[in-house]
Amino acid sequence: MLRSKIGGIGHYVPNNVVTNNDLSKVMETSDEWIRERTGIQERRYGKKHEETTSTMGARAAEIAIERAGIQKEDVDFIIFATLSPDYYFPGCGVLLQRELGITNTEIGALDIRNQCSGFIYGLSIADQFVRTGMYKNVLLVGAEMHSMGLDFSTRGRNVTVIFGDGAGAVVVQPTEKEGQGILTTKLHSDGTYAEKLAFINPGSHGGYHDKRLEREIDYGFSDAEYGEIFMNEHMVQNAQIYPNMEGQFVFKLAVQKFPEVIMEALATTGLEKGDIDMMVPHQANLRISAFVQKKLGLRDDQVWNNIQKYGNTTAASIPIALCEAYEAGAVKEGDLVCLAAFGSGFTWGSALIRW
Repeated sequence: MLRSKIGGIGHYVPNNVVTNNDLSKVMETSDEWIRERTGIQERRYGKKHEETTSTMGARAAEIAIERAGIQKEDVDFIIFATLSPDYYFPGCGVLLQRELGITNTEIGALDIRNQCSGFIYGLSIADQFVRTGMYKNVLLVGAEMHSMGLDFSTRGRNVTVIFGDGAGAVVVQPTEKEGQGILTTKLHSDGTYAEKLAFINPGSHGGYHDKRLEREIDYGFSDAEYGEIFMNEHMVQNAQIYPNMEGQFVFKLAVQKFPEVIMEALATTGLEKGDIDMMVPHQANLRISAFVQKKLGLRDDQVWNNIQKYGNTTAASIPIALCEAYEAGAVKEGDLVCLAAFGSGFTWGSALIRW
């Protein structure tokens, strides 16, 4: 039976290290405050005017392609997951293609906007393409340039201290080796509380969602006046031109969904918690990872965390962490690897891979 595997993996992080103490110079925060709430000690920021989401993705992709034993020209489909694209449109998929120098019209490029779950969603799509025989070398990239759109003031500290820049990439290929490859992927979403973690403006909603959520508040404006005022003043005064998050709400939902979606994947494959050799969770918060680890009864050496060094790199966090684990020899052939993510939307998912 044809199955897909990760044939090559790579990652890239910028050279610029930004510590918690660095952030404390521009906003009211401290190293102790950030570490206690997130586990983060430092993060990386890309170099303005020299690095972008797509260029970082290309650097990670080049490593993954080399490790997969193929040439750039052998890539027959591109999937790019990010919430921080170079442009509003077009997406990063075609920009990555251009950066790699493989502007071959035979190649398709797909952009995914599933934020923290983007890599898991992309992996599931790549898995289906390879299993059906449609493509043989699917390049999947998760990359983020968060630093270009954060609020570096005390008002934005709850969000800004969390995020960093970076990229990870894999090449998904077919395998006929018994038991090897992607065993299952599980994907879920619930848009009920979408605005609890969102980047609302700029957007094309014209104030629709805010009126729906705040209809009990009478601002004394007509619909037309509301829309115009909203787009010019309301969105700036309420910091809606920056990412917003109700952290406690997101945390509570994340610690519920993470274990659920992992157990769902194990049940589908007939495996148990004890069969997991390595879990690589999305790097959202070190406390979330610790909670899931305890829930699954895993040892410290069975969970790969690097949020301390890089912060939350959203769609890039799982491939960066997985690549580090692979390079460190913590993921070996035959190991059962569990990936899981939860994020804005809300969306969440998991994958089980026999390496």
